[in-house]
Amino acid sequence: MVSAELQIRKNRKREDYPFMIKCQTRWADNDNFAHLNNAVYLQLIDTVVNCYLLKHAGVNPFLAREAQGMVNTSPPQVFFVANVYCDYFASVSFPDILDLGLRVIKIGNSSVTYEAAIFKEGDEKVKMVGGYTHVFVDKMTQRPVKEGMHPQFRKALEVINLGLEGKNTVKAKL
Repeated sequence: MVSAELQIRKNRKREDYPFMIKCQTRWADNDNFAHLNNAVYLQLIDTVVNCYLLKHAGVNPFLAREAQGMVNTSPPQVFFVANVYCDYFASVSFPDILDLGLRVIKIGNSSVTYEAAIFKEGDEKVKMVGGYTHVFVDKMTQRPVKEGMHPQFRKALEVINLGLEGKNTVKAKL
């Protein structure tokens, strides 16, 4: 018997995700069973989360750019993954083009929980719903920040928070 929570995830639609990107699968993503390897799904979740953070939260982890005259605008916080989950509903494989959706389902003082979904281009049925929790930590001590996540991060995350009213859709290509 399928749990109610799992059934809700299985019925997710594209419009449930205010941030979407496209992603081309690669030959190397397939496993011996001719579908995406399970670990690749986790990479795709990581990709859509970090694409959002780069574009909308001012995250700039590329410190080497400073040496080239570019300024690192990231606050003195980084985020560690504390929890990961994936629910698989149907397989995808190379050469599928995927639509990766993202939303926030919970914002805490120093943590955020994301939900991501994978859709095959041209197919409205969700293939996978998963997510993870980021804990915001001090760059130097690598301990959770007592003062809470930086306001710049919180503001960007609230835009795609499930609890917000309205359809704030942000699209990007990868």
